[in-house]
Amino acid sequence: MNNNDVLRRLRYTFNFNDKQMVAIFASTGEEVSREQISQWLKKDDDSDFVALFDTKLAIFLNGFINEKRGKKPGAQAIPEKRLSNNIILTKLKIALNLQAEQLIALLETVDFRLSKPELSAFARKVDHKHYRECKDQVLRNLLQAIDKKYHVERTKKIVSSTDKPAKPGNEKGNYAKKKPNNTNKTTKAKPSSPWVEGARPNVSNVYVNPNSTPNPKRQKLKLSK
Repeated sequence: MNNNDVLRRLRYTFNFNDKQMVAIFASTGEEVSREQISQWLKKDDDSDFVALFDTKLAIFLNGFINEKRGKKPGAQAIPEKRLSNNIILTKLKIALNLQAEQLIALLETVDFRLSKPELSAFARKVDHKHYRECKDQVLRNLLQAIDKKYHVERTKKIVSSTDKPAKPGNEKGNYAKKKPNNTNKTTKAKPSSPWVEGARPNVSNVYVNPNSTPNPKRQKLKLSK
C-alpha cells in the first residue's frame, strides 16, 4: 500500500469532504489547498495524480487524531519524516481509541487473525529484539475492518415534486392538476319534498281550510241550459 491509498480509504470511510480534509490538516498548523487534496485522491494512473509524501500523511494522521480524540492544547506532535506501516497502525489505533483486544477483535470481523504478542511487536522500537514489521496485508485488513465498523453513509438528498424538471409546455413542473379538496365544505341535502321543514320560508303561515276533507275530489260543474 502507498500513502495515497491510506488517505483515500480514510476519506471514503468517514465521508470527509474537501473542506473537512483541509480542516484536518489545518488542526495541526498545516495549510493545504483543495487542489492538493484533489490531486492526492486521484487514481494512480490519472494524469493529475500527485504522490503523497510521508510527512504529509503523518500530518494528516495527526490531524485525524485531533478530529477523533480532540485537539490537545499546546504544541502539536512533530510529524515523522519517514512513515512505516507500524507507525500508521499505531496512529489509527490512537485515533479510534482502540485497546489491543479491541483491535484484534476488529480484525476478526474481516476474518483476519492476529495475536496479542504480534500486535505488541508492531509497537516496539525498530532496534528492539521483538520488533516485527507490519506488512501491507495487516494494514489493508485493518483499514477494511475500520470501514466495516465506522463507515459513514452519504446523506441522500430528498427531491420534492417541485424540484422535478418541468414537462415541455409546463413551466411550473406540475405533472397533474390537483383536484380541489372539498372535504372541508359542508353540502346541503336537497329536500325530497317541498313540504320538508326548511324547504320554503313561512310554511307554517300557509292557510289551511279546517272544513276541508283530505284529498277532496274535484266536482264537475254542470252548465244550465
